[in-house]
Amino acid sequence: MTNPNTTTLIDGTARELPESPKPVAARRARRGLVVGALAIPLAVGAVGLSLAQRGEASLDSIAPVAISALAPSGAVAAKGEVAEIFGNKLIIQDGTGRALVETGRQGEDGTLARKGETITVQGRFENGFLHARLLTHGDGSVVRLGPAGGPPPGGLDWARDKVGLGPQADVPALTKSVEAAGYTDIRVAGRGPRHLEVAAKGADGRERLLHVGFDGQVREVKAY
Repeated sequence: MTNPNTTTLIDGTARELPESPKPVAARRARRGLVVGALAIPLAVGAVGLSLAQRGEASLDSIAPVAISALAPSGAVAAKGEVAEIFGNKLIIQDGTGRALVETGRQGEDGTLARKGETITVQGRFENGFLHARLLTHGDGSVVRLGPAGGPPPGGLDWARDKVGLGPQADVPALTKSVEAAGYTDIRVAGRGPRHLEVAAKGADGRERLLHVGFDGQVREVKAY
C-alpha cells in the first residue's frame, strides 16, 4: 500500500541506452558482404585481365604505303621522317610527299616523336589528315593512340569487360563473316562495346568502314 505522504521522484535525465547487439551484428554482416563483394573481383583479377587481354581485338598491322598514295580509308599506314611538330600534330615526309598526322590528346605535349626521326603511323585517313591509332618508332616500340575501345569507362559493362566477363570478339570467325558478305582486304581498325571496327573493300573496290557485331552482323558505316 502506497504511503500518501511519500513523494516519488522521477529522474528525467536523458541517458544513452546501450545498443542492442543485434543491429551491431547485422552491420558487421553487411560489412562482411561488401568486403566479400569487393574481394571477389580482386581474387579473379589476374585471371580475368588475362582473359580480357586474350579476347581483345588487336589492330591489324598494315604495310605502309608511299605518302603520295594515301587515300581516304578506315585503316592505312605511312612511313616517313618527322619534319615538323605542332603540339599534337606532326608532319611526316618521304620521297613522294608530306602528310599531316593528328595524334589526339596523348600527343598534346609534343613528345610522342622527335623531329628528324623516322616513324610509321597507322590510322584513319580522312579530309587530308592521318588520324593516328598506332605510332611505331625506328626501334620497334609502339605507342597506341586514341580510345582503348570496349564499353564506356565506369559502367557495369566496362567493369565486366576489365575482369574478362564481358563479350569477347572471335576475330577469325568475324573475319569470315565479313568475307562471306563479299568484302576483301579486311583490316581490324578498332573495337566498340559489342562490335569491331573494320576497314575493307567492297565488291566495287571502294574502301568501306564496317561495324561487325560480335554476333557476326555486318553493317556499313561509311563508304570512302
